[in-house]
Amino acid sequence: MKTIVVTGANAGMGYATAEALAKQGAHVIMYCRSKERGLAAQKTIQKSTGNQAIDLVIGDLGSLESVQHSAAEMRERFDKIDVLIDNAGVVTVKKEWTKDGFEQMLGVNYVGHFELTRLLLPLLKRADHARIVVVASGAYKFVPKKDGAFFDVDGFLPWREYGRSKKAMILMAEAFAYQLRNTDITVNSLHPGAVATSLGVSRKTGFGKAVYKVLTPFFKTPAQGADTAIYLATSPEVAGITGQYFVDRQVTSLDIPNKKQQAQHLWTQTQQEIADHLAKKN
Repeated sequence: MKTIVVTGANAGMGYATAEALAKQGAHVIMYCRSKERGLAAQKTIQKSTGNQAIDLVIGDLGSLESVQHSAAEMRERFDKIDVLIDNAGVVTVKKEWTKDGFEQMLGVNYVGHFELTRLLLPLLKRADHARIVVVASGAYKFVPKKDGAFFDVDGFLPWREYGRSKKAMILMAEAFAYQLRNTDITVNSLHPGAVATSLGVSRKTGFGKAVYKVLTPFFKTPAQGADTAIYLATSPEVAGITGQYFVDRQVTSLDIPNKKQQAQHLWTQTQQEIADHLAKKN
């Protein structure tokens, strides 16, 4: 039985991904921020699929301390991870910060996943031909090509900063693929298509609901959006393929100049930023 971790598994595309994998008979580990919402989603999936091998791990990608605690818990509880799907994502409409002082979208979508992925490598290395699947987005194009900054960016445009976090995730997949090139672990990223999830809807204010309602008819359903992630997680067709970006199950070229150099630079910079932020807190 394959053990598959899905981050942000209690709602939207993460939920659709977890449910589809549970239907296929996988042992699914749902990585969720909210215990209450995570437990509710876990029960629903167990009931709808008849698969009881659904575990829940609580972790907040916006807190490096929480990521480290949850990764340590997983290393204790589980023998191996066959697939890690870095799916969780947030959109904010104003500039907000994580507990560690990163811009919220970059901190959750990218930095949290970077650290979680790094800390779960021992479990991935214990599996045969493990896979890391990074749910990125074509929104990376919202960042001007000449703009190579990721941390401490001036100004704030929500879609540009969302795009920046997704560009960082694409480069993260590229960097991990390079770092793991001498192992049997593959790392690929993907664009799920515009997916109708409640990402941009504030639970507190409902801000964004009007826009969401207008745009929903043009979006894929969460299940349709999850298709390429599930394909990359399970299909024998992509065995051995690494360091690629997929759209609708197809390898697609990226419009990112000096991609390899940018990926290596961001890798080094991120490790330094994480070390600096943790040092400030201690």
